[in-house]
Amino acid sequence: MWWFISPRIVFGEDALEQLRTVEGKRVLVVTDPVVAKLGLLELVMNEFRHEPREIEVFDQVEAEPSFENAERVADAARRFQPDLIVSLGGGSCIDAAKAAWILYERPDLKLEAVSPLTKLDLRKKARFVAIPTTAGTGSDATWVAVLTDKAQNVKIDYIASRELTPDYSILDPRFVVKLPKQATAYTGLDALTQGIEAYVNQWRNDFSDAVALKCIQLVFEYLPKAFDNPDDLLARQKTQNAATMSGLAFGNAQVGLAHAMGHALGATFHMPHGLAVALSNLYVIPFSARDAAARYSEIARAIDIKQESVEKGAVALVDAIKGLMNHLKTPLSLRDAGISSSAFQEKIDDLVEKTNRSTCAFVNPRVPDTEEIRRLFVCMFDAAQVNF
Repeated sequence: MWWFISPRIVFGEDALEQLRTVEGKRVLVVTDPVVAKLGLLELVMNEFRHEPREIEVFDQVEAEPSFENAERVADAARRFQPDLIVSLGGGSCIDAAKAAWILYERPDLKLEAVSPLTKLDLRKKARFVAIPTTAGTGSDATWVAVLTDKAQNVKIDYIASRELTPDYSILDPRFVVKLPKQATAYTGLDALTQGIEAYVNQWRNDFSDAVALKCIQLVFEYLPKAFDNPDDLLARQKTQNAATMSGLAFGNAQVGLAHAMGHALGATFHMPHGLAVALSNLYVIPFSARDAAARYSEIARAIDIKQESVEKGAVALVDAIKGLMNHLKTPLSLRDAGISSSAFQEKIDDLVEKTNRSTCAFVNPRVPDTEEIRRLFVCMFDAAQVNF
């Protein structure tokens, strides 16, 4: 038995007006300094002026939120006692707010003790609304929060509970219009990688397949348009939809080896997450094709890519992703991403170890051993062909 879990999703122009109808007299808004400076916080505050509410803002979420940062958000919640938590920002803000929500409602629990089997009994104190300001992570539609363990310098899919799925995900294209071009590229590639991995991993299902394929189609069609013309509201809306679909897809299935490797790269070299997983996926796809050729071929067909055979579908798909990444002016190797040979050699053992520890690797269509992970990183460094 399995579930397909989704928040109530409100999308399109003026979607933010939904906030006026969400019950809550004491509202904690969780965001970061960049979002606050862009004027996006003011849009949210305006919607709360239609009826009397008490508002508290926490605007110090870190770019890679740690357990300590989540605890600071929870401290703010304990002092203010909100009955509604609104997370405004990218995946970092949403994830930090999710973790803090647990600590606020369940002060008897430590985050490290939370598992999908833990009964949290959330919503006795507050409900949760996510308003994403990037079009990539899909965290507004998942029941997972990713935090950084500073002690181990590693980014872990650490907290998972179906109760963490937001009550509402509000997708208003005004919140992503100001997203810089590079962030547009990287977050869009994150959504694409999540969609692809959700479609091929071992926990896939009919429901996740449907949103994964639509996510992939939308990214290929609209991400270049959003990148070329940031003011294109339709393209922004479609990439927003794709990102949330990617969250629905992998949140109800899983991701795979590209995310395991991408998390390792992010923790070790502080590489932007979307770039790290997209780069990894270029090499994971040919590696995994031995056991998932038909699935990659189906993806290629869904985006109208010609392929000589099912067996060559993965090659055609990788070529299409490289074409998209070239359009977005993103590197195709670790060397091109600015990692020196000496730094790579110094850290490769650490990269392999971190990847090996990730649960994402074990649901990949082809589960790698330690030596295969090492060889994949070596291929990724110099854009070498994967032949094993």
